[in-house]
Amino acid sequence: MKLIDVKRRTRLEKRYTKKMGNFTTRVTYIRKHILGFPIKTLHKYRETYYGKVKDCEDCILAK
Repeated sequence: MKLIDVKRRTRLEKRYTKKMGNFTTRVTYIRKHILGFPIKTLHKYRETYYGKVKDCEDCILAK
């Protein structure tokens, strides 16, 4: 078992943008794990409808 590991996980989330409104998208998280426990999120990004990759700072969570 590794002491420090970096894992990538994709999950569905509801997001909101001004142009599209509410939508569901796949968000990928890259996290640092120590002894299997997540410590820090290094980066998170999402794939657009047209296949481009965007940073999640562009859209906010829908409430």
